[in-house]
Amino acid sequence: MDSYDGTATLEWWGNPATCLGSFRVTLTVSVVSGDWKGIAMLDSPGSETDREGLEFLLQLDPVFTLRFADDSTTLVHVIAEGVSGCLILSAFDSGELAVSRTEMES
Repeated sequence: MDSYDGTATLEWWGNPATCLGSFRVTLTVSVVSGDWKGIAMLDSPGSETDREGLEFLLQLDPVFTLRFADDSTTLVHVIAEGVSGCLILSAFDSGELAVSRTEMES
């Protein structure tokens, strides 16, 4: 994928059977030097509760599943960019240190 402009869904899975958050986004992705970066905006900012839920999940673990219209998925690292509501996405490298949800269950 060299670039992508369209919609997708950010999902935060607590375990393989439980999706604790799902957020529809408009997404622009570009590839630079072999790495891709994405900028996403929530399609409908939703209620204050939805925004707080997204912020809470980002604090727990900023690794989300990005699901495209064809049902393909990839893991992404998500950073909220201030007040604008912009989300910065990058490919999640499984070698990165991240909070393991299985560790949280112990």
